[in-house]
Amino acid sequence: MRKRFSIFALVNLVVMLIVIAVTLFPFLHMAAISLSHMTPVLKGEVSLWPKGLNFGNYELVLKDPRILQSYMNTIIYTTLYTCIALITTGLGAYALSKKAMPFHRGFTILIVITMFFNGGMIPTFLVVKELHLIDTLWGMVLPGAVSTWYLMIMRTFFQAMPAELEESGKLDGLTDIGLFIRIIAPLSKPVFATIGMFYAVSMWNNFQLPLLYLRDPDLFPLQVVLRNIVLVGQMNGTDAMGIGEDQMVVEESLKYATIMVATIPILLVYPFLQKHFVKGVMIGAIKG
Repeated sequence: MRKRFSIFALVNLVVMLIVIAVTLFPFLHMAAISLSHMTPVLKGEVSLWPKGLNFGNYELVLKDPRILQSYMNTIIYTTLYTCIALITTGLGAYALSKKAMPFHRGFTILIVITMFFNGGMIPTFLVVKELHLIDTLWGMVLPGAVSTWYLMIMRTFFQAMPAELEESGKLDGLTDIGLFIRIIAPLSKPVFATIGMFYAVSMWNNFQLPLLYLRDPDLFPLQVVLRNIVLVGQMNGTDAMGIGEDQMVVEESLKYATIMVATIPILLVYPFLQKHFVKGVMIGAIKG
């Protein structure tokens, strides 16, 4: 039995190392090229380690006014969207966790159905248009503010809480809202941190919503600008760094620098939430 366990652990370790290597290689390769001097990049000598350390690509990216404006837009969208999504998801999940709520079963069925069927892109766009949310901040943060999957995970988390906690709160005269704010929410930091991380990442990486609902370039988030740079090659000041036929290679360095600038901030958030992350997912997924 111990031998089988050792073999399983060894195989598991090897598989995980392969997954880590496959995941990290593109990221490290882009970072190396974006930080390397022009000559080694043009010669194709850069792999996983930068040669001739050069921050010129990042200076060019950060000086582009579109990057700074889109950065600010993305931070606003992500922060506001995450707050609204956590509030609506938390309140909805807490209500659904109470089987004594009128029409509890009916509401639950209707919500679960939306996990498999939805109105589609065009009907959703028409609804957003009729609500006059096109080309506005709210057109980015309100559509999709509640994920049914995250709602059900959070509901399961709330159902696992001891009923004695709420009974003691009611003896102190707390209402349902008071119970949620004073007792339930403070004890639910793991699941709020986990779901909040998922919501934040989904908005940070989202470029479909702005393509559908935004027309003003001043409202574009970072991912749309990044898409234009990567796919179209639009970068202010690129001509100054290009040298004849090698222009496309230098543009690749700029594109990689832009991708790194767009990716690193959201990656830095994870270490601060890691202690809550696994606990929140496991409790919400196992107990029921």
